[in-house]
Amino acid sequence: MELKLTKPIVFFDLETTGINIATDRIVEISILKVFPNGNKESKTWLVNPEIEIPQEASAIHGITNEKVVNEPTFKELAPKINEMIADSDLAGFNSNRFDIPLLAEELLRVGIDFDMNNKKAIDVQVIFHKKEQRTLSAGYEFYCGKKLEDAHSAEADTLATYEILKAQLDKYDDIENSVEALSKFSSHTKRADFAGFILFNENDDEIFSFGKYKGRTVEEVLKENPGYNSWIQNADFPLYTKKVLRLIKDRMSEPKNTMTDEEKLQALQQKFNLK
Repeated sequence: MELKLTKPIVFFDLETTGINIATDRIVEISILKVFPNGNKESKTWLVNPEIEIPQEASAIHGITNEKVVNEPTFKELAPKINEMIADSDLAGFNSNRFDIPLLAEELLRVGIDFDMNNKKAIDVQVIFHKKEQRTLSAGYEFYCGKKLEDAHSAEADTLATYEILKAQLDKYDDIENSVEALSKFSSHTKRADFAGFILFNENDDEIFSFGKYKGRTVEEVLKENPGYNSWIQNADFPLYTKKVLRLIKDRMSEPKNTMTDEEKLQALQQKFNLK
């Protein structure tokens, strides 16, 4: 079953130097962009991470320091990558917890702003785990009846993820074929940041998920202890987490509109000469 799209969606996969979102780097990125009319655009790049690739990481994806020494850095590739994803929703396998957060860190690190305000995210792994509890290779065989060759190659994993999602839509009648529904179904806890340091409570207020202020609203904590934000900004937290905190702090400093609904209506009527 093909996806019902109202805007492009980008399936992507990263191979990296490790699993630390804040400090590790991309060594390969593969993007498959699917348009509402069914057209597709794909691109795969090897990336010079400008740091050493640990042997343990190379043993998994086969990408060594020697292989990427003459490849472009992420900073050189970032404008093209950002251009490909700017108008698109995002999808991947374990992408909500790893690929999207790490890509956001890389973009922010080179000065390209990144947020998900106008994007939906579909994590095919979450759908898979909710339904079958397996790995990518097992999922590819289960849903598509194929063996996943070149597992841990970004391009192979990206194409397999796209095929799995389409097969999931064929298999499960209770999953709605829309990006919004798939994004909602493939999400766990509602997060304000990617790494899960800031969550939303039942009232949609941002709360801290860690440390001595765990469970308390961010606004309450920043009013009580303004230095807590400074500590996080200077500590080893992901750049996107820091950005979210800055936005909350800026929002708190904005003047509140205390007008009643009736006063707002009267103001609008006067503005447009409706009375």
